[in-house]
Amino acid sequence: MQIIFAAHADAHADATSATHVVFAAKGGALVGSAVALDAAAGGALARAVGTARFEGDAAAFVELLAPAGVSAARVLVAGLGDPAKADAAVFERIGGAVAARLLTSGATAVTVDLTGLDGLAVALDEAAARLAHGATLRAYRFDKYRTTMKPNQHPTLAALTVVGVDTPPAAAALDAVARGVAVTRDLVSEPANILYPESFVAHVRAAAPDGLIVEAFGEDEMRRLGMGALLGVSQGSAREAQVLTLRWNGGEAGATPVVLVGKGVTFDTGGISLKQPPGMEDMKWDMGGAGAVAGAMVALAARGAKVNVVGVCGLVENMPDGLAQRPGDVVRTMSGQTVEVINTDAEGRLVLCDVLWWAQETFKPAVIVDLATLTGAMIVSLGHEHGGLFANDDGLAAQLTAAGAAVGDKLWRMPMGEAYDKMIESAIADMKNIGPREGGSITAAQFIARFIKPGVHWAHLDIAGMVWASKDDALWAKGATGYGVRLLDRFVADNFEGV
Repeated sequence: MQIIFAAHADAHADATSATHVVFAAKGGALVGSAVALDAAAGGALARAVGTARFEGDAAAFVELLAPAGVSAARVLVAGLGDPAKADAAVFERIGGAVAARLLTSGATAVTVDLTGLDGLAVALDEAAARLAHGATLRAYRFDKYRTTMKPNQHPTLAALTVVGVDTPPAAAALDAVARGVAVTRDLVSEPANILYPESFVAHVRAAAPDGLIVEAFGEDEMRRLGMGALLGVSQGSAREAQVLTLRWNGGEAGATPVVLVGKGVTFDTGGISLKQPPGMEDMKWDMGGAGAVAGAMVALAARGAKVNVVGVCGLVENMPDGLAQRPGDVVRTMSGQTVEVINTDAEGRLVLCDVLWWAQETFKPAVIVDLATLTGAMIVSLGHEHGGLFANDDGLAAQLTAAGAAVGDKLWRMPMGEAYDKMIESAIADMKNIGPREGGSITAAQFIARFIKPGVHWAHLDIAGMVWASKDDALWAKGATGYGVRLLDRFVADNFEGV
């Protein structure tokens, strides 16, 4: 969908097939350009608002078709809510709601008129940029495998024009972030017969903006490095595992990079500890952490972030063939520590421990953040409202929480401690890969923490409940959400750019 910004409406444009959006505040009072449009329509907008039980709540609508005196084929009165509370998130929701309502409506173009709006919680140019961003995020579709859609199911909306401001300063950066979100959604949406470790790498190479350095190595190098834990997960699959590295050098030459690490299990059967068949098809998105890291790196590079950042993704399939890892096996990690594999379905932490160690050895970061769809226990704890946050540093935890709150990728900090750490002690190895049923997300984090070097500020985001949605929301349709991309971009922007 094309986004256009214009300081003034084009009086010569043909609006007979377009949709025009104006605003009403909390309580239903028309504001801004809606007042003049209502006068031109002989009071039709006010009458519609008064009869539709419309209270002007943010992102609610009243719709009028071909009102007399107005050239637009359709007029939407959009709720603004209390203008003093209409912040960036509100305008993103409004943009998303406009796209959701019109995407398959038959409308090909929509004009959203911000002219005359004042008293907002953000500047008008920021409001315009955020509205366009929300519309872009919500307009995403993954239809590549649909061949029998009816004509009225196909998207028709091709252009959104925001009137009232010239192109906002924030528009280009937000467009880059939306590009990264789309990359993540594409990766998470692809089925596992199409997306496997090597094709994941190829997909990211194809999507990489100029300047983003994309490198990968396979199992021969993993064996040389001693990545026994990751290789143990991979040994039951016909697909070769990969470690993908994305490097963006936008900061000072030689400056220590921020490192982001993602779990990329492109399909997880559970291995020998086989999952129950119902819902196993969802395990194509067990690479959601790696997808988020890849999308964030695309976003950072596309907007030219003034910082050095490295993204590392451990990519593997967890399959149950005759060579697969068994419960009770002991593997030696790259760090030298040994792990008794009690459950082969607790594989993500085995991938992460080797990739995190390699990332620390290679890039010597002061800050490292990993993202993983790690535990079903996280969904039991937090549902689909928050990702779980575990950290060894209060300041880092606060930075990530603030970034998530600012963009709507919410996080909730979980506890860690010695009592939980004791739950993963093994009788024959340095540790086992899973603890008891209680505290399952916490003991998984304690496992990962054993592979963080002293002095490194580390956070682990368990996003199992966040990468895929079973219903539509303000900024996404049912399916892949792109969770984590905007969070990481904001985290980097707020805490490392220009510092």
